[in-house]
Amino acid sequence: MLQIEELYLQWKGEAPARTEQLPGAGSNRAYYRLSGADGSTVVGCVGTSAEENHAFIVLARHFCRQGLPVPEVLAVSSDETCYLQQDLGSTALFDALRQGRESGGKYCEQEISLLVQTIRLLPQIQVKGAQELDFAVCYPQPEFDATGVMFDLNYFKYCFLKTTGTDFHELRLEYDFRQLAADLTSVQADTTTFLYRDFQARNVMLVPSEEEPGAQRPFFIDFQGGRKGPIYYDLASFLWQASARYPDELRRRLLDVYYTEAARYMAMPTREEFDRRLRLFVLFRLMQVLGAYGFRGHFERKQHFINSIPPAIDSLRHLLAAGDFPYPELMQVLHKLCTPHPLRVRIFSFSYKQGIPQDESGNGGGYVFDCRATHNPGRYEQYKHLTGLDAPVIKFLEDDGEILGFLSHIYPLAESHVKRYLERGFSSLMFSFGCTGGQHRSVYCAEHLAEYIHQKFPMVEVQLCHREQGINKLLK
Repeated sequence: MLQIEELYLQWKGEAPARTEQLPGAGSNRAYYRLSGADGSTVVGCVGTSAEENHAFIVLARHFCRQGLPVPEVLAVSSDETCYLQQDLGSTALFDALRQGRESGGKYCEQEISLLVQTIRLLPQIQVKGAQELDFAVCYPQPEFDATGVMFDLNYFKYCFLKTTGTDFHELRLEYDFRQLAADLTSVQADTTTFLYRDFQARNVMLVPSEEEPGAQRPFFIDFQGGRKGPIYYDLASFLWQASARYPDELRRRLLDVYYTEAARYMAMPTREEFDRRLRLFVLFRLMQVLGAYGFRGHFERKQHFINSIPPAIDSLRHLLAAGDFPYPELMQVLHKLCTPHPLRVRIFSFSYKQGIPQDESGNGGGYVFDCRATHNPGRYEQYKHLTGLDAPVIKFLEDDGEILGFLSHIYPLAESHVKRYLERGFSSLMFSFGCTGGQHRSVYCAEHLAEYIHQKFPMVEVQLCHREQGINKLLK
């Protein structure tokens, strides 16, 4: 923080009255809001990559010269590790669309108006932004190419596909990946356009309009990963963002707006050809984000990304239903991913006093784990009225640590068993955790194994039953 305050002092001639760190967004950059004694504010960025910072600084200044709505860069440190930029406030388009997103895609006219404004500006960024731009400044590469595509496709294969246990033929899938990469990179033709790369609602800030009181104007941020590339990538990123759940009718309306607006700036293909090319990029983009969700969710254990997997799979399912693609092995793999698997994993907590849960599937039951050897919070008065779902009990068990060691042996056993059941096409698997009263230790263990399997195998339905508590959950 000291570094950004020193830059502010050099630029403003006085130290900031207040410095506030802004919430992070999953990158290696830290952002701060610095306030002056006169009440004015700017946003400061400290980044670990000078090359990435340099790309943003040059691009932002170029876009400003082109009259595009991006933040003005106000000051830059000599080593370009930090810079100050115009403060666009704290309202992102993502926040303004909350009601429509959380209602499952029922967007009101005000929200639709903001989307229309945003999509109407995209061709300007892509075409005007590319004019007289030296793409050599772009980081980490100057142009969308087959190498970058293959990197993202293999990211999908290793960070998502393999974690699901889906079977595939390695060489045939590699051939389809190479063909898809060739098809994607062939659409650029003779046009020179700017590919934003991370064009999404979180990277669009809404700023009060000076011309229309009460209205808001979209501004664009976080374009430092941009490069020369085809227009379709950004459309796929924006309109098929997994969490947005845009209904088909709204998506078609926004595409119509974009197509009409883009035709003002460049020669466009026929609408039929435009739609065909776009579908390729939607396919690629959905695999790309699943790779990112797999890494951030399965490996970094970030729940937000785990929660984003089902809507992304749903978008992929709708895309595949609309027509096939000329990549046979890839299509076979994706259809497997999108087909709800018959395997159902049922996990119970129970009291040994009431007997072991019965297997209603007729398969005779599954694993039964005895939690009674671990430290029992039920022996202490302050925990007797609580369960393994309550924070004080969870803290007791995890601070004690015995239950964690117990589960550390069960996780790999359960994971390998689920994988084998998937391979053999079985439909039912059962795990049960018992303790003295079915209230503390068994509830904690059942809850955590259910979450573990749900994260590892998002295509599997997990049924969770805390029998003595009368609680049933479905993780689907």
